[in-house]
Amino acid sequence: MTVRLLLIRVLLGVLAWPGLLLADADRPNILILMAEDLSPRIGAFGDPVAKTPNIDRLAAEGVRFTNAFTTAGVCAPSRAAHITGMHQASIGAQHMRSSSYPDGPYLAVPPPEVKAYPELLRRAGYYTLTNGKLDYQFSTYAAGSGPFTIWDHEGDDPDWNRRADGQPFFALINFGMTHESRMFPQNVEKQRAQGWRQVTDPAEVEVPPYYPDTPVIRRDIAQQYDNVHEMDRQVGLWLKRLEADGLLDDTIVIWTTDHGDGLPRAKREIYDSGIRVPLAVYRPERWRPSEAEAGSVDTRLLSFVDIAPSVLQWAGVDQPAYQQGVPVLADQQVRREYVFAARDRHDEMLFHERAISDGHFKYIFNHRAGEPGGKPLRYREQLRTMQELHEWFESGRMNAEQAFWFEPRPREELYDLDADPHEVNNLAGDPAYAAEVDRLRKALEEWHDLVADLSDEPEAVMAERFWPGGKQPITEPPSYTLREGQIVIASPTVGASIGYRLDEDGPWRLYTGPFTLPAGAVLEAKAVRYGWQESSVTRYPAEVALKAAALKPVSYTH
Repeated sequence: MTVRLLLIRVLLGVLAWPGLLLADADRPNILILMAEDLSPRIGAFGDPVAKTPNIDRLAAEGVRFTNAFTTAGVCAPSRAAHITGMHQASIGAQHMRSSSYPDGPYLAVPPPEVKAYPELLRRAGYYTLTNGKLDYQFSTYAAGSGPFTIWDHEGDDPDWNRRADGQPFFALINFGMTHESRMFPQNVEKQRAQGWRQVTDPAEVEVPPYYPDTPVIRRDIAQQYDNVHEMDRQVGLWLKRLEADGLLDDTIVIWTTDHGDGLPRAKREIYDSGIRVPLAVYRPERWRPSEAEAGSVDTRLLSFVDIAPSVLQWAGVDQPAYQQGVPVLADQQVRREYVFAARDRHDEMLFHERAISDGHFKYIFNHRAGEPGGKPLRYREQLRTMQELHEWFESGRMNAEQAFWFEPRPREELYDLDADPHEVNNLAGDPAYAAEVDRLRKALEEWHDLVADLSDEPEAVMAERFWPGGKQPITEPPSYTLREGQIVIASPTVGASIGYRLDEDGPWRLYTGPFTLPAGAVLEAKAVRYGWQESSVTRYPAEVALKAAALKPVSYTH
């Protein structure tokens, strides 16, 4: 079945992947280890320069996916797609970032039925945890800034051992060592002072054809490899922790990155240098199908929106109809025909590009044709490579392949990825490739019609709809109903998620349905619609709350 037919079925709400909720003993733990800003600069993925023994070992015991792609070449839109299983432009999360919009910050407000898949896992009984970085556009990048209902724990010191006995866990651990900023000169000095090793000889690195081959650029590429080595060391520590806790045989592990390299003409782009990522999956023997042999390679196309439905299938949770991905990781029979990617506003600069690839040909449509791709971005200008590229372009020393990124861009681009993996030879105007252009153009138009693209309207219009008048809407507080001896909690806000606790200092639990209130307990609850402000806290029973100082009475119904 092609992804086009699957996607149509998903959007029509007739696709439900098999798997009713399983007993805890039949559900694996799931651990995602996600690095930042990194293309396949990994030994196990064929890079001879990389020194990555821990990831190589994980890949040798698992499956390498060599055609994995993110939906954007930058973190927040890509992470929004990952966490929801939906393309970022379909939920208003396409601009980098919504919280740094020059005309006034806002957060994306997905449709009311859309939930982050860790919340779906939590609803199904999983303990969910993550560390410091969120960055899915209905949050800012920092822990504590998103819907409180997604994670049991977010922020410093994530620990799966805080879960209940026998409870499965889902963990997303992020690694910032390979982030673009780690190549800024001031940070390189700090990292070396902290003991990060210099293990890469600049003479050994490959310089892609869209760069001039200079010592400055070689040093930055070598520094990226050094940062990869430190990230690999940290990955090794988490794998050792998993093994020391006796959980390796019960845990599916995914290692990947949130998009391509942090270097110019990679990060923020929808060329493969910006969206093609390494991805390895380790599945313990208990959950390993016969075709997923240790050390094997899977060449099927994989999009980041496919991670959510894959994890849900492993956990025995039905895939919601709104998700646009398919469970490529979990089901060997699923095949994608295409992957899609988008590029929209980045910080202070406007872009509007869409891409489609079948793994052999890439087609890019630029809604802002005539503008350069290499626009100056204040943040990126801190890279020595970016400064070097500007100097070479302005002095006229670049060849045509190197200068293309800085010159007015065409409306359409087509690349033969097999013959031209660096995408420097645009074939869109070649009559010999007119059929390929027409095929991919039509497929991209069909995808656009199937998946809502909120960049069809100006960002200001979208932002106003999300936050009218530039003010964040407030979720309405929950109320209580006593029904047949059980507490029912509801919020009048459509799409709100509800959390509750039975101890004023206790953890917030995700409300999933009616429950019996322990005798003498004081119940507190609050609600949040994604992208909105949390509601105030309400308490039950109200007469107990009234006795507490400085608390206002709340209404409730029986």
